Amino acid sequence: MGTQNLQRLFIITLFGAIIFVSNMFLPPPLNYLMMVVQAVFLALSALFIKKTGAMYAGTVGGLLTALLSGSALGPFTFFFSFLYGVFVDLFLCLFKIKGTRDGVNQNRLIFAMALSTLMIALSSYSAFALLPQSFNLQKIAFVSLFVQPSPMLTAVVLFMGPVTGAVAGYAAAYLWNKYLRHININ
Repeated sequence: MGTQNLQRLFIITLFGAIIFVSNMFLPPPLNYLMMVVQAVFLALSALFIKKTGAMYAGTVGGLLTALLSGSALGPFTFFFSFLYGVFVDLFLCLFKIKGTRDGVNQNRLIFAMALSTLMIALSSYSAFALLPQSFNLQKIAFVSLFVQPSPMLTAVVLFMGPVTGAVAGYAAAYLWNKYLRHININ
């Protein structure tokens, strides 16, 4: 295994472990407030490792959280962490955002992270609030996994998703442009 591959593996493992720590050791709802930490590290992993960095870091963080949480939500935790990484990689690719030695376009990264965080917020909210009502799943045994949709909860999801993503995009752009752009992984 070459030095380059070891560096990539180190970045993926380190960022995935940080995502795991931010998800695992804080009780709900504090761990949901720390989603900005996950978003920052997914953005940075996508900047370091082109095309699939966020997906890999999200997979590692989601797998560690799912395996060590021991709750019924483990598969959902893994899936949504993986999906969040896919959204981040997808939007960074769509907006042609690259982490270079010259820096990263802050406004594009903020916008891409706001959209990817909105997408994961809507996806997870739909899975736990809207989808169960559509298929009348409230009667099954896992009813405790689902939440009751409300206009207020919908508004919070629609507002906090992009705000969290924008803050994470700003933080990731700042960290990249100020401290990380000279680290060569590729």
